[in-house]
Amino acid sequence: MIDPTLTPEEIQFRDTVRAFVEKEITPNAARWDIEEKYPQELFQKLGELGWLGAAFPEEVGGSGGGSVLYALLCAELSRGSAAIALGIYVHTALASAAVFHLGSDEQKQHWLPDALAGKKVGCWGYAEPGAGADISCVSTRAVKDGDDYILNGSKLYITNSPFADFMIIVASTEPEKGLKGMSLFIVERDMKGVSVSAPFKKLGMGASEMAEIVFDDCRIPAANLLGPENFGFLQALKVLTLGRIASAAFGVGLGRSAMEESISYTNQRMQGGKPVSRHQFVRFTLADMATKLEAAWQLTLHAARLVDAEAPYDREASMAKLFATETATWTCERALHLCGAQGYMRESNAQRFYRDCKVLELGEGTSEIQRETIARMLGV
Repeated sequence: MIDPTLTPEEIQFRDTVRAFVEKEITPNAARWDIEEKYPQELFQKLGELGWLGAAFPEEVGGSGGGSVLYALLCAELSRGSAAIALGIYVHTALASAAVFHLGSDEQKQHWLPDALAGKKVGCWGYAEPGAGADISCVSTRAVKDGDDYILNGSKLYITNSPFADFMIIVASTEPEKGLKGMSLFIVERDMKGVSVSAPFKKLGMGASEMAEIVFDDCRIPAANLLGPENFGFLQALKVLTLGRIASAAFGVGLGRSAMEESISYTNQRMQGGKPVSRHQFVRFTLADMATKLEAAWQLTLHAARLVDAEAPYDREASMAKLFATETATWTCERALHLCGAQGYMRESNAQRFYRDCKVLELGEGTSEIQRETIARMLGV
């Protein structure tokens, strides 16, 4: 897809990432999915290239890029493997971004240079067995004890947690205040009282690793409080809104791979003496894929440009996330349908795309939450 609105710098960045993905990720994506093991060496490789710092300023170890470059990175990584893109995203757009937006100068200098170089990997710990879309249900508790906090509770479905060096953990510091009593903490993996389960078995995103984290009287220095006590999570909501743009880019990248797989297969598969792609139903389906994906990308790019222009972007981020992730699900389902029995085989890329896509509608706020956000901003 050609985008004349991209600058020469953005085009060069996109093409460089694409070449890397086609060499390093795409040939290995199916194997990593089957092995259910994240290739952790990629963090350092992307760090050395400066890509982990694409949305961070140089003074904290970033490469000085913005949201458009980061959206391009997410889309191209997801085009090779959505699971690989997910691990990079959680580390950069959630864990590292939380430190950047909320951290003190000392915290930024301590954590970000190594994180953006890929030497230390982070995860984001919000979800719990009883807390998902309903933020007020977080039960993990942090109690002040002298110069420390004592953390007890658990976090569930935490991507990167099986190997993360640091964790951004949401905990209640004043439960009676609800959202206004929730704080963020930087928890180091080797702290006493931290335990991580074995990685979970999942339907899709096989290469990403996800587990449960349990805190049992884990003592955290007060210096690891991220943002103000009781208000850290409210301030972190900005980070989550930015994550919707990345999630939209995931959807575009994954959808493009599914479309490309469909085109390749239907051009080769013969039926009635001609390629399947010559049948009108197939041609119309491919045309709809291309149209929806182009619209999804333009929504994503528009939201990213608003961020870089320091303009309001909440509504546009939700629109992009909603449309792009639902488009990815539709495209991946249609791709599997077009690839027929061959697409249903485990060695097929089409079935992997189909298994990977659905979670994009769930993370960073479900489609229903995005619709509520958009409607509220319409004044209804």
